[in-house]
Amino acid sequence: MARADHAKLHPEARKATALELLERSMRGRVPALIKLKYKLMSESPFAYFRGAAPVMAADLAALDSTGIHSQICGDAHVRNLGAYASPDGRLVFDINDFDETIRAPFEWDLKRMAASLVLAGRGSGHKEGAAQCAVEACVERYSAQMREFAQMPLLEVARFQVHRINVAAPVHDALVKAERATPALTLKHLTEKVGKRAAGRRFRVMPPTLTRVTGAQRAAVLAAVGPYQGTIEPQRRHLLSLYRPVDVAFKVVGTGSVGLRDYCIYMEGNGPLDPLFLQIKEEAPSAYAPYLPAARAVQHNGQRAAQGQRAMQMQSDPFLGWTHIGERQYLVRQLNDHKGSIDLEDLAGGGLTAYAEVCGELLARGHARSCDPMVIAGYLGGGEAFAGALARFGSAYADQTEKDWMALRKSSATRKSGALRNSIDLRKDKKARP
Repeated sequence: MARADHAKLHPEARKATALELLERSMRGRVPALIKLKYKLMSESPFAYFRGAAPVMAADLAALDSTGIHSQICGDAHVRNLGAYASPDGRLVFDINDFDETIRAPFEWDLKRMAASLVLAGRGSGHKEGAAQCAVEACVERYSAQMREFAQMPLLEVARFQVHRINVAAPVHDALVKAERATPALTLKHLTEKVGKRAAGRRFRVMPPTLTRVTGAQRAAVLAAVGPYQGTIEPQRRHLLSLYRPVDVAFKVVGTGSVGLRDYCIYMEGNGPLDPLFLQIKEEAPSAYAPYLPAARAVQHNGQRAAQGQRAMQMQSDPFLGWTHIGERQYLVRQLNDHKGSIDLEDLAGGGLTAYAEVCGELLARGHARSCDPMVIAGYLGGGEAFAGALARFGSAYADQTEKDWMALRKSSATRKSGALRNSIDLRKDKKARP
């Protein structure tokens, strides 16, 4: 495939409309939350883009590809990189959302990132030319880094540190947020004291985003910790055994994940000031799976997400694993342990281009850890033609996203979804049970 051909977009090749693709992706989700997902997506073109990975997956699959496969994030956009605590407690910045991860053409990540940079640029007050320059900076940095990886010993590639993180202001802002996002702060925001004099705590009730889970459903969630323990290292299992579960809640998270089942377990170790929050998050098949024959071999989507994350990140959550509740598949990780992400406002001025370069370098490292960097570097060549093509693609796809967003706003999708309940009673919905 010629590098210049990556600028092409063929929305007329869609076999279904964007709204139809979105509707299909809602199947199996909690009905009471579908309207909320549409509402969140209707807030802005970028918000729509965050929730429309199934639409872009179909669009990318309709294009010619390089055929060079690596592990991809699958939902590479400017807000899916962020800061979090490494196993040794240091803060790191990396790709941090892997719900859509899968082995696929490497350029699919770059094309989604390109579109997100243009949309983020428009949303943060940049002119179109500046947004396209940011895409070019991202892709050129990706290409240069991949050429370096192609010449490095493989062990050095595996442990490569991205030093550009230290000079990008938006990344610094995310790290500051992450430093403040301690387990103690999560404890304060998500829990409350039980009674005026009691020392115990439980989850707050903040419908529809946070509701307590009790009875048989609570027992089913806690029982899922058993099979999960077999997916983490023995020393992590021992550490986990020192914590006792206190309460369980259902939590609404993100934009793309709204409607999937997400449970949080509040645990205490050495007293109430030693909290651990585990997130048990339902994983559906990757949005790219229908277009990749090899994806049929995936047996467990929680495992797919966890192993894809481990493949692309240099350091991952020490409690990252997977489990099941009934027939549903879940990813398990810590909730809000020193996590911080950027906001579009952080990308004003020179922040967009500086951040774009970080995105390019992190994507290059993630891809190089799961494929042969010499193959990608050989295809990219100097990188300028590929970067220019992706800048044009980014603008074209941002335009298409804005059209799709307007179609969503004009549609009756939100009305057909029914009224959002003030609280989520999963016991009344058999399809919503874990």
